[in-house]
Amino acid sequence: MTQTTARINRKEKHFEIMVDLDDAMKFRKGETNFIEPEGARIFTDLKKGERASPSDLEFAFGTEDVNVIAGEIVKKGEVLLTQEYRDAEQEKKFKQIIDFLVTNAIDPRTGNPITAEKIKTALNEAQVHVKNVPVENQIQEILGKISSLLPIKLETKKVKITIPAIHTGRAYGVVANYKEKENWLNDGSLEIVVKVPAGLIMDFYDKLNSVTHGSALTEEIREAGE
Repeated sequence: MTQTTARINRKEKHFEIMVDLDDAMKFRKGETNFIEPEGARIFTDLKKGERASPSDLEFAFGTEDVNVIAGEIVKKGEVLLTQEYRDAEQEKKFKQIIDFLVTNAIDPRTGNPITAEKIKTALNEAQVHVKNVPVENQIQEILGKISSLLPIKLETKKVKITIPAIHTGRAYGVVANYKEKENWLNDGSLEIVVKVPAGLIMDFYDKLNSVTHGSALTEEIREAGE
């Protein structure tokens, strides 16, 4: 168990609590419910041992319930990360990038898959900094950095989508990362052509159907030579 500090500023007052780092991060990601640390106390300055008064807690959070307040601090405040945790998360994301490219990329000269070792070497040689964001949000930038070292091309599905006007607001966030071209129609609906990595296409359709309640029209476009 690695203990760390979670903190928040609320109504011009500062609050801190000691929490287990792994449990706190799982809670922030929505993976678990928050479990109050045994004997938890809310502090205004944890290092000095200065505890928050019940009146300050009531004023800032509308309650004196330590469990509720601790969960609020962890969820909406800042959890201080150790370097060990940062390194572990970076390594995990690095592996996700490699796995994604092994599954979705090919050597355009041969049409063959690319080994994990070759991809890892290219990432290291290009000194790629993997960000703590979803893989699909950074993959084009990464490909741009390694393509001069390693011939690589994503296998993609090209899809034409028509999104009714009532759903374009929410749906645009789903399709924007893959946009090739778009056309806004007079009735407010959107026609858009996207290129989605083949390994993500089912997840893409699920997200699109969720935000449009299944009302988006999709048509897969066959590329020349397919």
